[in-house]
Amino acid sequence: ARNEIWAYGLRNPWRFSFDRETGDLWIADVGQSAWEEIDLQLASSAGGENYGWNAYEATHAYPPGTSPASGDFTPPVIEYGRAAGQSTTGGYVYRGTANEAMWSTYLYGDFGSGAIWGARRSESGVIENQLLAETGFSVVSFGEGDDGELYVIDFTGGTIYHVTAE
Repeated sequence: ARNEIWAYGLRNPWRFSFDRETGDLWIADVGQSAWEEIDLQLASSAGGENYGWNAYEATHAYPPGTSPASGDFTPPVIEYGRAAGQSTTGGYVYRGTANEAMWSTYLYGDFGSGAIWGARRSESGVIENQLLAETGFSVVSFGEGDDGELYVIDFTGGTIYHVTAE
């Protein structure tokens, strides 16, 4: 990649955000036909990562049934299939003070299923991901307040909800 290209091989990023504490870049990338993905570009990156589209849809060769492409691809840190959702929506890393248990958790959702997940990166780099809520919302976006508190936006109802642990 040319020096001015920070990242490529993304199909349709639907929201990305920088972790306000670490500077890491979290990218939710909507899939083509079978897989949704979350990519992570660490603040220490020199840039130029290739996330694989259109040779891969998440970690799966694309188009389906073709042989995996060769090259220097950066795989997603999270992927999920159509049984879990149809259109990923990126969020933010929680840096608020109201819920200590959510600290440093990246929250993201799915427009089709209404699911909201939380992913946390351990000091060793392992990503732990878990389903936090099945909301029934059309999760179109997240918001982050100056205080680090997070909000989720329901497209269908047009309502903004404060994310809490309850």
